[in-house]
Amino acid sequence: MHLNPYGADVVNFAAGLANHPPATAGELADRCRAAGLVLELPVEAADLDRTRAVVDQWTRVVDAPTEREKADLVNDMLARSAAYPRLTDHARGWHLHYRDDRQPLGAVLFALISVGTAMHLVNRGMDRLGRCAVEGCDQIFADTSRTARRRYCSQPCANRDAVRRHRARTLA
Repeated sequence: MHLNPYGADVVNFAAGLANHPPATAGELADRCRAAGLVLELPVEAADLDRTRAVVDQWTRVVDAPTEREKADLVNDMLARSAAYPRLTDHARGWHLHYRDDRQPLGAVLFALISVGTAMHLVNRGMDRLGRCAVEGCDQIFADTSRTARRRYCSQPCANRDAVRRHRARTLA
């Protein structure tokens, strides 16, 4: 996965996994490859289980009510997932990994999501992960906008809410 560095790309990928969980190890592998992740080992059912657990933990970060709780949850993930940073050239030239070589995909995703979330929150702001503001939509999004004002998971949800607000004003 070409990460920026471990920031927006990985939190968007984590949001996609949370919003639309993969059903099989094969689907997880396909989604990882589509995101640009180099799979060094075969993807097993245990990787899917570990990924589900990682996404559950990550969702707790998204839903944490305070910055301190978010930080504590991310720090816990980092302590349990990250290894020493190291240089590698396995894919597209030299780059950093925050994990050991040859780990199974579940462990790789745990490290990527943990470090990527930490980078995203530190670089963009502790409030830059959220759930859609439209009633009845609980999709997760990573706010990567320049203005830090994103409230919706998608443009259709933003449009739906704008129509709802407009109708509420015109009926009043």
